[in-house]
Amino acid sequence: MNDVSDRILLVEDDEKLGSQISRHLSDRGFDVTWRKDGDAALEEDPERYRLVVLDLMLPGTYGMDVLKSYRRAHDVPVLILSARNETSDKVRALELGADDYLTKPFWPEELVARVQARLRRPVLQRSDVIRVGGLEIRESAREVVVEGEPVSLTRVEFDLLLALARRPGVAVERTWLAERVLDPERPGTERTLDVHVSRLRKKLGACGSLVRTVWSIGYRLDTEAAS
Repeated sequence: MNDVSDRILLVEDDEKLGSQISRHLSDRGFDVTWRKDGDAALEEDPERYRLVVLDLMLPGTYGMDVLKSYRRAHDVPVLILSARNETSDKVRALELGADDYLTKPFWPEELVARVQARLRRPVLQRSDVIRVGGLEIRESAREVVVEGEPVSLTRVEFDLLLALARRPGVAVERTWLAERVLDPERPGTERTLDVHVSRLRKKLGACGSLVRTVWSIGYRLDTEAAS
């Protein structure tokens, strides 16, 4: 049985295109599971895969709804396929947590290149330790180390940083972050989140610049700056 690092979930209803994508990914050494409708995709556990390739125009559950379902509890990278090339569709997919968006028609080789580029991102995660450049996040211990020195963070600051680190290089929507990291017992808004981001950057010192603002969307942990 292949390791999760080799496994890719493909959700595509077009028989010809799905077969081409599956073959090209398999030829590059990936273990591909192919599902052909949105309902079947929802039955899958995304955590079993290194990456998901997801078509939007699917029979059964719509691809955007599949993406939203995955993002409620999972952090696996998702690459969207779609014949729709309107900017609003791309922005919506990114707001919902997509990592990349590829417009049809495309060459399967281009998709393979994007998959490999995504999986080469310079982030190392082993068990519950995430490292990005000089930043180290120890999830179980709830500790953060910057350039070898421990940094004291509040509960909200740690959860905010962890949420970004689990999806490196991805623009994470401010609303999504606010709902998940702010204290539900206290009144808080997206503006409150911005204040926490500002404080987090200061505490991270040299690594504070890794937390980037993505205008009109939210924030991302910039892995390229760390390479």
